[in-house]
Amino acid sequence: MYEWIKAFHVVSIISWMAAMLYLPRLMIYHCQALVGSEQSETFKVMERRLLKAIMTPAMIASWISGLYLAWQGGWLAAGWFHVKLAGLIAMSGVHGFLAVQVRRFAQDLNTRSTRFYRILNEVPTVLMLIIVAMVIVKPW
Repeated sequence: MYEWIKAFHVVSIISWMAAMLYLPRLMIYHCQALVGSEQSETFKVMERRLLKAIMTPAMIASWISGLYLAWQGGWLAAGWFHVKLAGLIAMSGVHGFLAVQVRRFAQDLNTRSTRFYRILNEVPTVLMLIIVAMVIVKPW
């Protein structure tokens, strides 16, 4: 059963990361659309669906399956796991921030620039690099 859960975990992470990398990109384009335009309304639907149908379920599945794997593997006390866990908490924080931004865009209340979202778009990549390095290398 462990290997099946590991496979599910990997698929969940891929789905979560794909959405985490795509949603800020949508927001960059949304910033450039006129409020109330058809394009702006389309971005609102795309952002909401991505968050609700893919990103949040994938995050929940990643957390549940990952904690099970860590518990079964006996890694909860390992140093590398603590660094990975910190990265996951940060990634979940970015997820929460993006969810708030989806709501703000839906209400036409965005105050952030395209530059802000371009920079934010890199944060999940950096966190992913740290997390993957910890899981593969297990330096401590």
